[in-house]
Amino acid sequence: MKSSRVIHVATRSSPLALWQANEVKEELESAGDKCELIHIESTGDVQVTQPIYTMGISGVFTKQLDTALLNNQAEIAVHSLKDVPTQLAENIFLAAVLKRGAHEDLVVVKRKEILEINSAQATIATSSLRRSAQWLAKYPKHTTVPIRGNVQTRLRKFEEDKHLDAVILAKAGLERLNLLTENSITLDWMLPAPAQGIIGIVCRDDDTEMKEICNKINHPESFIAGFVEREFLKTLMGGCSVPISAFVKINGNEIDFQGAMHSYDGSRCFEIRRAMPFTEWENAGKVLAEKLLQQNGALELIEEIRNKK
Repeated sequence: MKSSRVIHVATRSSPLALWQANEVKEELESAGDKCELIHIESTGDVQVTQPIYTMGISGVFTKQLDTALLNNQAEIAVHSLKDVPTQLAENIFLAAVLKRGAHEDLVVVKRKEILEINSAQATIATSSLRRSAQWLAKYPKHTTVPIRGNVQTRLRKFEEDKHLDAVILAKAGLERLNLLTENSITLDWMLPAPAQGIIGIVCRDDDTEMKEICNKINHPESFIAGFVEREFLKTLMGGCSVPISAFVKINGNEIDFQGAMHSYDGSRCFEIRRAMPFTEWENAGKVLAEKLLQQNGALELIEEIRNKK
């Protein structure tokens, strides 16, 4: 279905957000639709000093874009799917996702010696409780500190601060912005955030035309992987600023799933790894989260996480 109108695409103004929005714009225009980007400032962009997990609100990068949709300022909005709340706002619909990019995290280091298992004290910057918890589980002698800003800002802060030894970032962001360097090291052992590396497109739930248009560029395998991972998170917690991770790989007629939940200090971890029939993908995330919670001590940890939100 080709739209006779110009599709207004709501996006944040950071370089990475614009890269993602332009990817969606190019795919839609290749399918015959005309698009125009609409720049929207989010709470997460305005409040750049306070750690996300201390704000006490969900959707810090998405709420203003949702409002733009509901006020008919735009027909669709583009997000990093990992930033989208698992409980979508009323009348907001996840219409499509693009093919998943790199799902891994990476670390940018000033000296590689800190990556030795028994390395002495080091200070690691990260904007994520999940990354912090997994790093501390592997390197308990290290200290993690929060860092805010877009990708370029975080890299600049890291380079300028002599007290920081490393910064952890999403690999997809650095790849998309051509910022990978020789001191960027992929963390194959670190389990990503649910839907990390996936670009999501939302529209109004009552906009049937946009749903059909977006479906033309949807990548089904990435959509299903993101859905399962987000359902796992939703069943456990519901928010994105928590030390919960998940990754799905689809192998033919099977879904290979890995999920984990850490304590904030990394000292406790509950993991689940299962293969499930592909035909059960709609319920897989919920089922696997419930199985993880059956492990001894898991319920106590999830209550601890919820109480500290």
